[in-house]
Amino acid sequence: MKHNILILGAGYAGMLTATRLERLSAPFTMVNKKPYHYFTTLLHEAAGGRGNPIDYTVPIEKVFHKQTSQLVVDEVTAINREARTVTGKSGTYEYEYLVIALGWVPEYFGIPGLAEHSLQLSSVDAAAHIRQHIENEFKSYLQDQDLTHLRIAVGGAGLTGIELVGELLDWVPKLCVELGIDRHLVDVQNIEAMPNILPQVSPDLREIAKLTLTERGAKLRTNTKIVKVEAGAVYVEGDEPVQAGTIIWTGGVRANPILAESGFTVDRRGKAQVNAYLQSVDDDHIFVGGDSAGFQDENGKPVPPTAQTASQMGKLIADNLTALMHGQLMRSFEYKSKGTLASLGPEVGVGDAFGIPVRGVVAGLAKEATKVEHLWELGGLRLIADKSGDVVHL
Repeated sequence: MKHNILILGAGYAGMLTATRLERLSAPFTMVNKKPYHYFTTLLHEAAGGRGNPIDYTVPIEKVFHKQTSQLVVDEVTAINREARTVTGKSGTYEYEYLVIALGWVPEYFGIPGLAEHSLQLSSVDAAAHIRQHIENEFKSYLQDQDLTHLRIAVGGAGLTGIELVGELLDWVPKLCVELGIDRHLVDVQNIEAMPNILPQVSPDLREIAKLTLTERGAKLRTNTKIVKVEAGAVYVEGDEPVQAGTIIWTGGVRANPILAESGFTVDRRGKAQVNAYLQSVDDDHIFVGGDSAGFQDENGKPVPPTAQTASQMGKLIADNLTALMHGQLMRSFEYKSKGTLASLGPEVGVGDAFGIPVRGVVAGLAKEATKVEHLWELGGLRLIADKSGDVVHL
């Protein structure tokens, strides 16, 4: 069966493309390997014990309203531009217009053993696995009293890594009380090769974040390069190996390798190069958004790989796609930053909102507001009401 518009991926870019197309009364089919959309920017909460991982998902069937909006649950394995087909594990799908929003995979920078011996915060299932792994390690300590079980090493001090550390510092004391473990025996380390944490925020706010986390017991090891990882051990340049029962990598991402494997022109992070309208430079019937898109602004600078970027791309892709189909003019993509917010636990954070620096509880509340905003974009008041009582804390 031939699909006029085929959307690959139900991340922020894919979902915002779909919901916009539905409002524009444009039929489409989405292919996604799970029947739900999840809050990628909140996976640290699920991994860090704040809520049930499934509460960080939204069933796609609750978002789509029209019979012309179809979901196929399948995992994409290849794209054939010449034949205009997409191959999945369960079938092949023809298309006239294609939207690629396949997200990211971890970037390991060639560090030996990192992929094999670390956990990655890459999906809801991965978040649940990390949480269960930490619980199992703590229970193992009760059996053999090996302190290695109580050491958690988080590689990478960007938003994901620091937010995960903040969640762990809130959850670990509760887990210790539950299991009868002395909290002071637990060692949570963040290992970062660069000289600073949170490069996305201002230096003043970084210092606040450092103080907040270290006062709660975290060890922030900047200027510390990971050179090798083995089972239960992180080797760093110029220091002793870190023996840890839990090793989590958050230090980098790259685009889904399907893009390069399918012959798209890609950048060094595997992102498909696009023009000003977010069309693939290889095919004007293909639009690319989110972490799949290699977009540069007028100064040649890549836009930040964030959820707000992906959401803005998704909306414009829907508009430009319908304009192209009807012979109308398309608009260039212009990224408009709403700011960057980093949570440091359930109620506090740092960042800026529309250029205004925020910290503490105010930043925490602003972070919560972004969740509500995304639900509103997906499904309006009805979807917000559906998620009331869940992790969204409305």
